[in-house]
Amino acid sequence: MIHGNPTWSFYYRNLIKSLEPNHRCLALDNMGCGLSDKPQAYDYTLKQHIENVVAWIKELELESFDLVVHDWGGAIGMGVAQALPERVKKFVILNTAAFYMDKIPKRIAVCKIPILGDLIIRGLNGFAGPATRMAVSRPLTKEVKNGYLLPYNNWNNRIATLRFVQDIPTNPSQKTFQVLGEIESFLLSLKEHSMLIGWGLKDFCFDEVFLEKWKALFPEAKVLAYPKSGHYILEDEKDTLIPEIRRFLS
Repeated sequence: MIHGNPTWSFYYRNLIKSLEPNHRCLALDNMGCGLSDKPQAYDYTLKQHIENVVAWIKELELESFDLVVHDWGGAIGMGVAQALPERVKKFVILNTAAFYMDKIPKRIAVCKIPILGDLIIRGLNGFAGPATRMAVSRPLTKEVKNGYLLPYNNWNNRIATLRFVQDIPTNPSQKTFQVLGEIESFLLSLKEHSMLIGWGLKDFCFDEVFLEKWKALFPEAKVLAYPKSGHYILEDEKDTLIPEIRRFLS
């Protein structure tokens, strides 16, 4: 299970509880996120995150596995599949992308502006904090909000949250733009794999345009779309989507 920004493995806690009686569940924290180290001088790029996960999988000697991905975890996860294509079996796709889209919400674009982005994300926690309200349609409990924000409690600990935003590809000169293009081309080779797509249609970032792209790439995928749910789909639809994922992976 691979998370995105600004979450961490905590996002998958309810899914893990549901799957663990019959599955081995592995959910890592990407570098700079969750309980992983948060080095201040580090190459927080898509390529590096992919290499980290590939190394982790090889260290664990996983010969086969299913992938569950969300947010930036989609690009990371599909990059992992590209590196280890013979090992991946099934895919669960949750409000994410692994391809280039010529659109970025203004509230996220503002956070890419030098200095201003640092102040908003690292100084005011203006990315992870608002996400606990804006990424769901059903309010989170105080305990769950605190869980999401726990690892991102000071300037230094929000380094990856900023770097993820800065790494969003917007022009061909970026290394990540090229890496993402290679991943998108690779996706065409996955048409024979079983895939479940779970989507919150009230996601202001990964909206229905992204969903339609996934459906076009994988017309045989099982699609579960929820009109009243947001980006943190495993929160809004934990009682409906999680049982569907369990059945799919079983």
